[in-house]
Amino acid sequence: MATDTEDKGGLVFHPLDQFIVKPLFGDGAVGMFTITNVTLWLAIAVVCTIALFVMGTSRRSIVPGRVQSIAESIYGFIYKMVEDVCGKDGIKYFPYIMTLFIFILFANYLALIPMSYSPTSMIAVTAVLGFGVFIVVTILGFVLNGASFLGMFWMKDAPAILRPIIAVIEVISYFVRPVSHSIRLAGNVMAGHAVIKVFAGFAALTLVSPVAILGITAIYGLEVLVAGIQAYVFTILTCVYLKDALHPHH
Repeated sequence: MATDTEDKGGLVFHPLDQFIVKPLFGDGAVGMFTITNVTLWLAIAVVCTIALFVMGTSRRSIVPGRVQSIAESIYGFIYKMVEDVCGKDGIKYFPYIMTLFIFILFANYLALIPMSYSPTSMIAVTAVLGFGVFIVVTILGFVLNGASFLGMFWMKDAPAILRPIIAVIEVISYFVRPVSHSIRLAGNVMAGHAVIKVFAGFAALTLVSPVAILGITAIYGLEVLVAGIQAYVFTILTCVYLKDALHPHH
């Protein structure tokens, strides 16, 4: 038990304590309208997004500065992704996809700052993002295609005897999308931060501290990659789902 170890003077650390939601002011209970550490870092991610694309590009020039170059590079990257995956019809939804990518990217990278909090490690946050994409795509599919949107679940090219079975599998797969979409992001971010905390706990031991510090450095470097990759994965899956809504029979 952790308590017994603590009483005996041993090493005690709790890797998941860093994900506890706490009130930003005071020590009371967390209610529906309580401003918490999650609220703070979500707000910081929003402010950083605005700073990059509004303030950073307010003085647009032919020879861009550093901030403008970063903003233009990200803009071009996501625009090309939307165009390649969704086609020309998907360009009109580019602002929504771009917003998702930048918000998740900033939330992930801000969480790598020591003593910060990782909003995207919270399933409540990623579920809002994942189910938000699911609802938007589903409504869009019916608005653009009507009842023919359901045709994406019926495989006309498959043998007739297998079509009902495949349809059931496709329906289940479709409704699992928002769950996997949100859990994938939260799980990867949480796992990386928890592993770093474990190595940090072992760094307090003299005998293994050099190895633990090397482990922290390696995992932190990996998390820098994971932060960007997870934002990319979430965004490209959103593009794939959007493509199904725009072209359900393809």
